[in-house]
Amino acid sequence: MVERSGISLRCASLTVSVPGRLLVSDLSFELRSGEFLAVLGQNGCGKTLTLQTLSGLRAPVSGSVSLHGMSVAAAHRKILARQLALLPQHTEDIFPSTVMETVMIGRHPHIGRFRWESELDRQCARNALHAVDLGELADRDLATLSGGERRRVAIAQILAQDPDVFLLDEPSNHLDPQHQLDVLRLFRKLSQSGKSVVASLHDVNLAARFADSCLLLHGDGRWQLGDTQSILSSASLSDLYATPVESVLWRDRQLFVAAGGGDESFR
Repeated sequence: MVERSGISLRCASLTVSVPGRLLVSDLSFELRSGEFLAVLGQNGCGKTLTLQTLSGLRAPVSGSVSLHGMSVAAAHRKILARQLALLPQHTEDIFPSTVMETVMIGRHPHIGRFRWESELDRQCARNALHAVDLGELADRDLATLSGGERRRVAIAQILAQDPDVFLLDEPSNHLDPQHQLDVLRLFRKLSQSGKSVVASLHDVNLAARFADSCLLLHGDGRWQLGDTQSILSSASLSDLYATPVESVLWRDRQLFVAAGGGDESFR
């Protein structure tokens, strides 16, 4: 495992809002090479907008984001795309395409103008497909895939991009339990090899299992940041989700269960 010494992404006094509502106020943190940061919070708290702001796709109200010391807002998009990848929460397939053609889009930042894809580019795409267990579907039409398979194609695309920093908006979306674990293990392994990962998650237990640190967004400007073991607790999560959350010990691991509200017949 690499030593977490280099700063890959720096966020300084970042404020994110939508008309009539402040979501995140004066967010500051430093993401180190080899670190996996999970972002947690209720629906509508600003997780997606914060990731879009970190990627440079959305301007902040105030503050700045830098990648390896380079301003994300001022960077040339192709240069930025060689070092940072954003997995959106939803993807749209506007044109007919095969799985391999879609994954090859991830190689475009590395291909010079007026040049064709090289064998190295194609091999990177094949490796990415095998990493998400889709190697046998390279020639399939996207329209024939299930929602979970399409999600893994999107993940393969950013794997082929081979950035230093991955920004993942709900990477486990549409995935069955086994593929959720496989994908999170994959990005955990990438972080341990020196990549930096920021992932918004709805499953607190996946965050507890795979993330080094967690950012809790309350949706009213407030936020909390800390190492996973210390910041995730029944008290902090009950406050974050506005419902009682209990902690239980299972196989020497703390699991968090939403315990409050509604029908109590399943105690």
